[in-house]
Amino acid sequence: MGIMQMKVRQISKFTALALSVIAAVSMTAGCSKQSAGPGAGAAAAAAHAVPVNVVTVEPHPVQVQEQISGRTVSYRIAEVRPQVNGVLQKRLFTEGQMVKAGQPLYQIDASVYNANVQSAKASLAQAEAALALARANAARSATLVKENAVSKQSDDTAQAQVRTDEAAVKAARAALTNAQINVQYTYVRAPISGRVSISEVTPGALMTAYQSQRMTVIHQLDPIYVDVQRTTAELLKLREELASGRLKKLSDGSTPVKIMLEDGTVYPITGKLTFQGVSVGTDTGTVTLRAEFPNPKGTLLPGMYVRAVLPSGDIPQAITLNQHAVMRDMRGDPYVFVVNKDNKVEQRAIKTGEAIGDQWIVNSGLNAGDRVIVEGIGKVRPGALVAPSEGSAAASAPAASAPASAPASSAAAQTASH
Repeated sequence: MGIMQMKVRQISKFTALALSVIAAVSMTAGCSKQSAGPGAGAAAAAAHAVPVNVVTVEPHPVQVQEQISGRTVSYRIAEVRPQVNGVLQKRLFTEGQMVKAGQPLYQIDASVYNANVQSAKASLAQAEAALALARANAARSATLVKENAVSKQSDDTAQAQVRTDEAAVKAARAALTNAQINVQYTYVRAPISGRVSISEVTPGALMTAYQSQRMTVIHQLDPIYVDVQRTTAELLKLREELASGRLKKLSDGSTPVKIMLEDGTVYPITGKLTFQGVSVGTDTGTVTLRAEFPNPKGTLLPGMYVRAVLPSGDIPQAITLNQHAVMRDMRGDPYVFVVNKDNKVEQRAIKTGEAIGDQWIVNSGLNAGDRVIVEGIGKVRPGALVAPSEGSAAASAPAASAPASAPASSAAAQTASH
């Protein structure tokens, strides 16, 4: 019995000690819970907020521009053809060079035409001699008719012969001029200034006056035209926006035009719109627009593909948003993530208009003061708590690494407490 009582007393002591330890732990846990309070829960929630970069949208004036594909067209084009017959003797230009109006390009054999000039000169001399004789006879006849030495009819014939010979002299002079012009035409000259193309004929070829085959082509490149096509749907949309007041006409009334070359560079000289078609092409459904550009260095060549940037008006109060912030759902409709006043993410459907550089014009869905997430979009979902900040991409980059280490440190603390 004594031994049994001693064992019971030992068990009771251990039980009491265990109960004391459990009570102490419970009191410690209760104290820790009381010390945490509501503020600790908010701090823990803030620690789990995802840092994102946002922009606050505000309306501002925007000039609307259109980019339309087009091609360059020579300001003037002249096809060179001979004006006299003969064998081509020389080519007097270098293919591809700039030529001036009146500059000789080809030389045609002029031997026949030089002979014609000499013949015309002889005919003129003969006509002038006949005229001199007729004038002398008319003067004598006028004196004799007063003395009744010759008849009135004979005198009339003498006077008429003078006028006939005067006409013959004029005809001979005209024939001489024509022969001299033909000699000049044996030099085929540039009708306009510009860049000459390749020669399509060679020395030794027989030329025919006003033949259908051209000898070469000259393109005037300064200034130069840029022709673009605008669809009727674009014209109707433009008229609708002007009528509604969303687009305003440019204040100075001018229409400057810039172009982008095939390599993406912007042509440094601004042109101007000079012509807008008044009819619609039945086969294409488009209207032709023509702009004129100075081209002093010959950078623009005929037939080049360019993109013309045409300002179509001003939007006094427009909301623009970087294209990287705009996403699309399964149906292709655009939407953005907006941070509300509680710093929670909301998905907002929007409607976009024209693109200006890397910005979309937002027609509806956003209001002034809305905070739109532009960086960190892939880390959040609607309803998520975020820590928004406005700044550059470089400033927000270090914050992006914080969420990765935060969960690990929290898990270690929980393990230690347990």
